Amino acid sequence: MLRPITERFLRSAGIDAAMRVLDLGCGAGDVSMIAAELVGPAGFVVGIDRNQEVLDVARKRAQEAGLQQISFVRASVEEFSVVDDPFDLVIGRYILIHQPEPVTLLRKAARLVRPGGALAFHEVRMASETKSIPHVPLWDLTSNLVRIALQLSVPNHDGADRLVGHFSEAGLPYPHLFCEEIVGGSADSPLYRSLAELLQTLQPQLERMRITTAETIATDGLESRLRDAVVEARSQVYGPAQVCAWARL
Repeated sequence: MLRPITERFLRSAGIDAAMRVLDLGCGAGDVSMIAAELVGPAGFVVGIDRNQEVLDVARKRAQEAGLQQISFVRASVEEFSVVDDPFDLVIGRYILIHQPEPVTLLRKAARLVRPGGALAFHEVRMASETKSIPHVPLWDLTSNLVRIALQLSVPNHDGADRLVGHFSEAGLPYPHLFCEEIVGGSADSPLYRSLAELLQTLQPQLERMRITTAETIATDGLESRLRDAVVEARSQVYGPAQVCAWARL
């Protein structure tokens, strides 16, 4: 669902063939694999993450895709260092929003970029009104609950709205920015699955905070019920805005 936006973002940030790219908090390797395709066999991508299990998944996916120009390393941004050449491009998707001290992370990440290289981040705007038009009560209730849970639990939940400030405080150049929204409404939209899975993941947290109970909204079959309600209403539904920022150092 996010791939088209991330690919446009990487191209805007200047990714090109034969570049050396570092992917911060790479997870299962989605962004690393996009970057590897764009830099080609003459380039090189390193993905770092603290979680060995997701790195094993990422490594297997890259091997199955024949992307030999990717290496995955278990490390945090704080621990990772460049022995030889720094990177042409350092990227992260949904990284800054999870940082209690995003400016500190930006400063450390900037040290991994060569002079003239770029630092780039793709973040989700959690304050987005993921509405439905015409109004679909089930969609709006679900999206509102997800937004509340994320805003109460993610350390830098408004980080997508503060990228200019974060870059400035870190002593970085003013970033280039763009924002895109995912819009759906057809039966095959990926938004139903995404929203249903998010609520299912966050439901225990909502119950602990006494915002909902298990009876407030049933997560079993929620994806199908969201799809049916939106399609029947011929509604247009919105996912959260995606804000992308990059600066050349």
